[in-house]
Amino acid sequence: MSETSGSVPKRTTLRDVAKAAGVSHQTVSRAINGKGEIDPETQRRVLDVARQLRYRPSRFARGLVRPDVVSVGVIVPDVVNPFFPEFIDGVIQAAGRQDWQVVVASTQYDQARELTLLRSLSQQVDVIVGYLTHPDEELAASVGGVPLVVVDRGLDSPTYASVEIDALTGIREAMDHLTDRGHRKIGMIDCVPPCGDPYARRRMFQTLTAEHELTVDDSWIVTVEQSVAGGNAGFRELWKAHPDATAVLAFNDLVAIGAHQAARDLGVRVPEDCALVGFDGLTIGELIEPPLTTVHLDKRRLGELAVQQVDRLLSGELPPPVVLTPQLVIRRTT
Repeated sequence: MSETSGSVPKRTTLRDVAKAAGVSHQTVSRAINGKGEIDPETQRRVLDVARQLRYRPSRFARGLVRPDVVSVGVIVPDVVNPFFPEFIDGVIQAAGRQDWQVVVASTQYDQARELTLLRSLSQQVDVIVGYLTHPDEELAASVGGVPLVVVDRGLDSPTYASVEIDALTGIREAMDHLTDRGHRKIGMIDCVPPCGDPYARRRMFQTLTAEHELTVDDSWIVTVEQSVAGGNAGFRELWKAHPDATAVLAFNDLVAIGAHQAARDLGVRVPEDCALVGFDGLTIGELIEPPLTTVHLDKRRLGELAVQQVDRLLSGELPPPVVLTPQLVIRRTT
């Protein structure tokens, strides 16, 4: 049977998992549904067997979807942030080429809602793609035997497929560009990401400022919420502490646009008084004046890579991580 035909191989049953794991089908049910009443080691063993056999809890008996169609669940933290619709579009376009269905849900940055959505979707879809925050063990208890692709986070163990972003290479290009332009006093407006290491980009920035022998300390980094308002507040805070700053690197383009607004309100000329670099490559960055220099990430390609990982999972493979590298797009804010 072709991997790209859109057909689903013969479904493994709960009793198949029980036989392979050497436990009762009641024990499998408890492990898959995270009901407790079994020791953690048994639960891990059952879930490993379920994954190896590609067991997925039956959704067809409920009449949710046709049994001959692959259904992909997608979980993102925010459907309003313009980053995620482009990612979702990439998933939908790639899945559509295989005649697969896509179900989209948002956690709204609520960690408890994330687990609720995982438990719900695991009863409705064949595989889940998600920006997820919980540790691997908690994810396993919520998705049961449903294959999972996680996006933009490291894994505690090689249990799931993943799509990762090489943010360091992109930020390095931005910092090289700024220092080549003569900037030595560079600040950062940071944010807590929706998943993964909350301090990852801060550490990248600190590593690169050290490599360039820049005299900046922690006071040159401010942390804000991921929004235009957050970027506005962050620039004001940074500029108040360091009015001698000549450049600012923002966590993403929304934050950079907020910083751009604050600079304008404070009478700080961009880029003459302070250069500005975003991250993500959102289309709206081209619409401000001057247009935003950004570390551009192909969000649709990110979605396509996630679907490629889905295809490998459904063919019985646990693929290694795939990595997407962003590239600096130089416009007029630097």
